[in-house]
Amino acid sequence: MSSSKHSSNQLRVGDSPLVKWLLIGLTLFLTAILLVVPLIAIFQQAFMEGAAHYFNSLIEADTLHAIGLTLVVAALTVPINLVFGVMLAWAVTRFEFPGRKLLMTLMDIPFAVSPVVAGLLYLLLYGNNGWIGSWLYDQDIQLMFAWPGIVMVTVFVTCPFVARELIPLMQQQGREDEEAAVILGASGWQLFRRVTLPNIKWALIYGVILTNARAVGEFGAVSVVSGNIRGETNTLPLLVQAQYEDYQAAAAFASASLLAMIALLTLLLKAFIEWRQERSLKIEAEKERQVTQ
Repeated sequence: MSSSKHSSNQLRVGDSPLVKWLLIGLTLFLTAILLVVPLIAIFQQAFMEGAAHYFNSLIEADTLHAIGLTLVVAALTVPINLVFGVMLAWAVTRFEFPGRKLLMTLMDIPFAVSPVVAGLLYLLLYGNNGWIGSWLYDQDIQLMFAWPGIVMVTVFVTCPFVARELIPLMQQQGREDEEAAVILGASGWQLFRRVTLPNIKWALIYGVILTNARAVGEFGAVSVVSGNIRGETNTLPLLVQAQYEDYQAAAAFASASLLAMIALLTLLLKAFIEWRQERSLKIEAEKERQVTQ
């Protein structure tokens, strides 16, 4: 009896309008302080010397080079991890083999290891005096302190995103549709293109968006292997730091505003994909309901 009364009291306290609005207000306050205000401050500081100075900062040679290098790194990283993520997800969800669980654990290494540590490891391996880099140096192949090294570490830190989006979905969907397609004579490519890909397309796009966002904004690993050579190996995040350290605050915030706009675009695309996924699930549920009636 007392236990039932205690539970009832807890329920009434939890449903109290005061508690409800206190939690909502605290959540909104923290969201504003931690997320919205800093975002507004970036654009306010970027335009603090006027719109002309803002746009002039964006067309400086170093800024244009950093933007171009950032786009090149993302353009190379995303397709590599797209192919790798699909292969990895297919392998661990469609086949049973020794070391499968270990492979799924190793997949999360980039999440567990600091990007700075990852950069140091690549420098140890592929630097001019590294285990592999010394041989590459003799062959006149430069990886570290050049754009190939930036791409390598960016691929490393972003490699789990696509696979981690696909694996739960592919496990949930099972193999029935694919097995039916094989029985009907579908080839491997037809199986993937006509059966698997339509079922995973939104998760795949979501993984690509996350990969691209992280590739564009990566700082730690890139700062280690790039050498921070302004006008040569500085990506956009590195340029922001370099400009700020050179007391070019307005230029630094102008460059940072580009990264902020990419982040906002990523959030909009993320919301759109989640809406499409939810809509697709509702349509499928409605079709199943009509079939069962």
